[in-house]
Amino acid sequence: QVGLVESGGGLVQAGGSLRLSCAASGFTFSDYLMGWFRQAPGKEREFVAQVTWRGSITSYVDSVKGRFTISRDNAKNTVYLQMNSLKPEDTAVYYCARASAPYSTTWSGATYWGQGTQVTVSS
Repeated sequence: QVGLVESGGGLVQAGGSLRLSCAASGFTFSDYLMGWFRQAPGKEREFVAQVTWRGSITSYVDSVKGRFTISRDNAKNTVYLQMNSLKPEDTAVYYCARASAPYSTTWSGATYWGQGTQVTVSS
């Protein structure tokens, strides 16, 4: 079955950096759009970043552009989120996600989620 396991979260001061990783299993990783979402306390889950199956196209929510970088290593079945210049408002549980179908370019339909990793940015 599909498995997505995030790691790399933690507590960091404002201005610091973290690198999240998501190890995938149970499907042909290189066929799927992968992404990161986050959910802060009391807020809805929001899109953060995505990368297409070959890693050639990336997209970001405006609030993280220029600070976060998503990438993937298809040989390792892993997607990454490099987060720099972190702000307190980046505090959230970060979730790795897989799109519902091969070569899909949207998040419609059934999305697979990891268990999440907590990122806390102190001011």
